Order: sequence, then structure tokens, then C-alpha cells
Amino acid sequence: MRRLVQGFAAVFIAAFVLMFVTHRLNEAEGYGGGKTVTVYNWGDYIDPALIREFEKETGWKVIYQTFDSNEAMMAKIAQGGATFDVAVPSDYAISKMIEEKLLLPLDHRKLPNLQYIEPRFLNLPFDPHNRYSVPYFWGTVGIVYNREMLGGKTITSWNDLWDPNLRNQILLVDGAREVMGMALNSLGYSLNDTNKAHLQEAKRKLDRLMPNVKAIVGDEIKLLLANEEAAIGVVWSGDAAEIIAENDKLDYVVPKEGSNLWFDNMVIPKTAKNIEGAHAFINFMLDPKHAAQNAEYVGYSTPNKKALRYLPKDIAGDRRFYPDLDSAGHLEVYENLGKHMLAYYNELFLQFKMQQK
Repeated sequence: MRRLVQGFAAVFIAAFVLMFVTHRLNEAEGYGGGKTVTVYNWGDYIDPALIREFEKETGWKVIYQTFDSNEAMMAKIAQGGATFDVAVPSDYAISKMIEEKLLLPLDHRKLPNLQYIEPRFLNLPFDPHNRYSVPYFWGTVGIVYNREMLGGKTITSWNDLWDPNLRNQILLVDGAREVMGMALNSLGYSLNDTNKAHLQEAKRKLDRLMPNVKAIVGDEIKLLLANEEAAIGVVWSGDAAEIIAENDKLDYVVPKEGSNLWFDNMVIPKTAKNIEGAHAFINFMLDPKHAAQNAEYVGYSTPNKKALRYLPKDIAGDRRFYPDLDSAGHLEVYENLGKHMLAYYNELFLQFKMQQK
């Protein structure tokens, strides 16, 4: 009988330990709830001090996870296994998530700090009336270049990148929309073009660029350019700001043919367990002082008009990263191209990448 009781006790203890370990693993994987707020964001895209301040101010523990592409983020949320209370998708991804019913409507009454967002960043086509999302950061796609390494040459156009003198001198960000969009803009087409003849033309032009391409990379592009491993990089504006802060020989330009004007917004996925905590976190990040602190840390442009007062003048007044959008008609927001057309963009981009040596 004693051995039987000991056996039951051992089984009970093992089950308890398994339940505890499973609970902790689930928390780490985004199975939130209770006194936690699970945030799903891009890598290196928030000041960690703000997370600690939110936890201290509210008593909620933040479980923070990162993704490296909108597609990976959407796939994980669509699967429904992991629970995320707040996510930070880009404009075209938000449109797609609304279409696929992956988001919960926001309660604007719980977001009083929404009043500080610049009106021109609200009520955009990908989310009319901001029913599902509120702005987090915004920016452009352009070219970082090292004047010294280029012998004093100035870059103003996408077509400058096809100069045969730039052999093995260009780094490209690893993004299908960005690289295909660059080629489309260089030909005078929209970066949302769905004409397959135009897309094939853009792919052929990209093929001619390959001798100039040193590598197609992810986040490491910042370190490589700052360390002068290449003279030119196609990057997002926030990365450009960070790179230039490390190396003042570099400059950033939005090419004259046009480029992408992008927005990353905060949303509440449909699987969220802590909706109250999600609203509290979003409203916390919309506070002007918090938004300014976050913008200074991350390097991207804040849509919070009052936050600009708290930023150093050399940041808030830098027209490379806070351009006059009223005169920037050549900039386009990515549209949701639909699953099949997006797959076609990805296929052409993959074909281009496979030519790397």
C-alpha cells in the first residue's frame, strides 16, 4: 500500500511540474492573459526602459516577442495557437488582417492619448477612421550612401544604382516589396503595380543590377554600412538615421522617382486575452513623452505631434526623416496586393536573390 501511495504521489508531483513548465513555456510563446500583456513587435523597435516603466506604472508584466516580417507575424496570429495582446504590423498587412478578420476593433474611449497624433497620419486608406489600429512609427524607403567612398558623388535617383562603377558596392534590404518597388519606381511605375509585364520588366532590370550588389541582408545592414563594408544601402529611414549617427560620412536620400511612405501601427489581434491591458499599453505608448523617448531610442519618425516638442531639435528638424509630406506627392503607401499578387512579387524577388554568388 505504501508503494502504491508513493507511486501516486510521484505521478502527482510529475504532473504538477509538467503543468508548471508548460505554463511558463506558454507564457514565453505568447499564451498570455491574467496580469500579463503580450506584445508582438519588430526586433529592436522599442526602448526597453519604456517596458519597465509600463510594468511599474500598471502592475502588468510585459511578455515581449519579436518577428522579422509581416508575413511571419500574420501567419502566427492566423494559426491562433499563440496569444498576443498587441502587435505592430505595417500598413498593407493591417489591411489584409482586417480583411481576414484577425483584428479586434479598438475602443477609442480607452485611448485618450490618441488626440496627440498628427491628423494627417489618421484615417488612412488601409484603416479608415482607425477602427483597428493607431500609429506607432512612420518613415520612408531610400538610399544611404557614403560620399567619401564614392569620391564625392551624390546619389539622387534609383537609376544611379545601375552605374557600372558601383560594382559590388550596394547592400539591399531583404524585402520583396522594397526591392521590387525600387525597380518599379526606377522605370516610372507604381510600387503597387500589378501589371505582370511591368513586373517582369522590373525583374529584368534588377538582374542587370546584380553585379553591383554585394549582399541582400537583414538587420546587419546597419552595422555593415556604418563600418564602411559597402558604399550604398537601400534601407528604411529609421535604420538610415541610426547608421548616420554612427558614421557622419553617410547621408540619406529619398530618390526623385518616388518611393514608399510606410506606417507601422499598433493593433489588438483577435486572440488577445488581456484587452484592457492591450489598450493600456497602446495608450501608454501614445503619451507624448513616451513617444519622444521611443523615437529617440529607435531612430524612426514619430507620428505624435506633441512628442516633437520633447525631441532634440537636430532630430525633429531633420528634413531627411521628417520631410514635408504636403509636397511629397511622389511617395506611395504600400497597398494590399492580395495573396496571389504578393506571392508573384515574392517569387520574382526570390529568383533575383538566387543569382547572388
